[in-house]
Amino acid sequence: MKNRNNKYILALWAVTLLSLPLASAQKKDSVINLVALAKQNGFRLENRTLQVLTDGNRQGVRLDEKPDANEGVAWLPNTTFSQGTIDVDIRGRDILQRSFVGIAFHGSGERNYDAVYFRPFNFRSADPVRRVHAVQYISLPKHDWPVLRKEFPDQYEKGIDPAPDPNDWFHARIVVDNETIRVFVNDNATPSLTVRKLSDHREGNVGLWVGATSGGDFANLTITPP
Repeated sequence: MKNRNNKYILALWAVTLLSLPLASAQKKDSVINLVALAKQNGFRLENRTLQVLTDGNRQGVRLDEKPDANEGVAWLPNTTFSQGTIDVDIRGRDILQRSFVGIAFHGSGERNYDAVYFRPFNFRSADPVRRVHAVQYISLPKHDWPVLRKEFPDQYEKGIDPAPDPNDWFHARIVVDNETIRVFVNDNATPSLTVRKLSDHREGNVGLWVGATSGGDFANLTITPP
């Protein structure tokens, strides 16, 4: 009987150990294959077209510039995000008022989402006021950037130090919880932007975002649960 009990206990341990990798895997990062999605026409597009982009070893997608168009979003399919971290490589251009690139999240409809975006043309501007307007948080429809800049000057947009090359790729890490949003750029240990959420959006879709008339490049998108 004793030997039989020992064998039973060992069997239970074996089952437990075998189940651990599966439990861990369920908490792993979700790497989004942007290229595969683009080739399968898997994005839900608003106000933009999208094409596959290869730049050296970096493969991603490009949202086109569109004169006289409002913001554009490429929404990911079958992705509901509440809290966690969004990592992505982004590239804009150093052209004044023509490059706005970022990530939308907690989306539930056109112009109904939160977003973090960047103005690369301000990254290394000689104008100190423009440099403060490098990274921005907005919450649509009520809290777009003109409202925030007027009512909460310099609270929901900040500079980036050290500033990335405005014409090159940079890495953004957006950390979202119920109350706070933090944005880290490249290898900076200190967030470039820390703000409180302005909406009651608690979950929704994630999308690649570009501002009015703007295009942008995106690669290496990863979504990590808390």
